[in-house]
Amino acid sequence: MVIGALAATLAASSSLASWRDNHAILINTTRSLPNWAFWIDKHRRPARGDFVVFAPPQTRLITAHFGKVSPPFAKRVYGMPGDMVTREGSVVRINGAEVSRLKPVSSRGEPLEPGPTGRIPEHCYYVGTEHKDGLDSRYADIGFVCSARIIGTGDSLL
Repeated sequence: MVIGALAATLAASSSLASWRDNHAILINTTRSLPNWAFWIDKHRRPARGDFVVFAPPQTRLITAHFGKVSPPFAKRVYGMPGDMVTREGSVVRINGAEVSRLKPVSSRGEPLEPGPTGRIPEHCYYVGTEHKDGLDSRYADIGFVCSARIIGTGDSLL
């Protein structure tokens, strides 16, 4: 009986270690997404419509808003590798469908540079949010989010 309990404890410990290495929970503290808790799978490849969690680049704007060590961002995947991103004035389109509109300045009045256009490179994604003040791929400070910056693919919990 003791051996059975020890085996069960070791199996549970191994399972928890495996879970920890492959998953995480993210708490969203911004207003840019309606959800505030996400279950992250570190090995699931993003699909259109999924939430993707990534490390934002450390630009002056991101540092000003989020500090020297920015927390991970969570955004929805709007564009996949090979999709075409175009811009007409303030309207951003993916494969001809409107996905967002640009603002000239941030919520604090800083100038915002438009993000990349053209075909989305392999292993990269266009990510966004419906929130008008969301900082996402429509702006150069985020741009396309490529695999090296992706922490995982998320599912909203709450």
